Amino acid sequence: MNNIVKFFRSAIAGPLAALIIAVIIISLTTDRFLTTQNFINVSLQVSTVAIAAIGSTLVILTAGIDLSPGSAVALTTCVLAILVKNMGIPLPVGMLAVLIMGIGMGLVNGFFSTYGRIPTFVVTLATMSIFRGLAFLVTKGHPIFSISPYLENIFYGKILGIPLPFLYMLILYAITAVFLRNTRSGRAIYAVGGNESAAHLSGIHVNRTRLLAFTLAGLTAAIAGVMMAARLNSGSPNYGVGLELSAIAAAVIGGASLAGGYGNIVSTLFGALTVAVVQNGLNLNAVPAAWQNITIGSIIILAVGLDMWRGDFGTNLSRIFSFDRGKEESQKEQPEEEGEK
Repeated sequence: MNNIVKFFRSAIAGPLAALIIAVIIISLTTDRFLTTQNFINVSLQVSTVAIAAIGSTLVILTAGIDLSPGSAVALTTCVLAILVKNMGIPLPVGMLAVLIMGIGMGLVNGFFSTYGRIPTFVVTLATMSIFRGLAFLVTKGHPIFSISPYLENIFYGKILGIPLPFLYMLILYAITAVFLRNTRSGRAIYAVGGNESAAHLSGIHVNRTRLLAFTLAGLTAAIAGVMMAARLNSGSPNYGVGLELSAIAAAVIGGASLAGGYGNIVSTLFGALTVAVVQNGLNLNAVPAAWQNITIGSIIILAVGLDMWRGDFGTNLSRIFSFDRGKEESQKEQPEEEGEK
C-alpha cells in the first residue's frame, strides 16, 4: 500500500495516467490502433515532437518559455536542403552545420532574454517570426525536394526492428536525464527556476544557466529539424507549424511547472507520447482538424489537473491506510484486554 501511495505522489503518475487513459479510449474507438504497423507509425511521429520537447522542458525549468522551435525546425530543414542539394556539401557536414546553427539560434534567444532582460515570451515570439521569415527568404517560399538519397535512411532505418528515430529519442532523453540529475549545470537549471535569488546567493550564475538552457533548446530544435528533413527528404518554410505548442504541451502534460523549478524529463517523454497517441487516434478516426485542436487542449487541462490532484489523492490513500491499520490494531487489543479481565 505504501508503494501505491508513493507512486501517486511521484511526478510520473499524472503523465502515465494520461497516456494510459488515451490508449484505452482510442483502442475502444478503432481496431486499427493496436497493430504493429500503427505502433511503428506512432514511434516515428512522436520522435520530432519529443526531441523538441526536451529543449522546451529545459527552458520551462528555468521559468522561461520558448515559442521558436517550430520555426527553428523549418529554417533547419531549408538550410540543410540548400547546403546539401544546391551547394553539394556532403550530408554529414551539412547536418553538422545546421546543428551548429541550432546552437546559434538558441544563443540568440538566450542572450536577449537574459543579458538583454527581455521577457522570454517576447524574445521567442519575435524569433519565431524571424526564423520562419528567414526560411521563406532563403528558399524564396518554395520547398526543396530530394535533398539526398541517404537522408531517408537516417529516419526510416531500423535496428532489431526498432525504428531509428525512436532510438535517437530514447538516447537523447537518457542523456538529458543524466545531465539534469548528475551534473552541476543540470541541478543549477532546477535551482534557477525554483528560486532565482537563492540560486544567485548560492553562487550559481543565473544568466549563464538560462543561456545554457536556451542553447540546448536550440540544439534539440535543430535535431528535430534534421529528423523532419529526413522523414520527408525535403526542406520547406512551412514545416514545423504548431510544433512549439506540441512541445510545450508535452512538457506541461509531463508535469513541468510553468513557474519553473519543477519537472521530470522522463515525464515529458510520457507527455510527448500522449500527444502523439492522441493525434494518431484522432487521425485514425478521421476527426476534423478543428476538433483535434480542441481535444489536445482538453487533454492538457486534464493532465495538469491529474498532476495537481495526485498529491491529494496520495495523501487521502495514506490517511485511509493509516485509519484501517489503526482500526485493526485496536480490534486486536480489545480481545487481549477482555482476556485480562
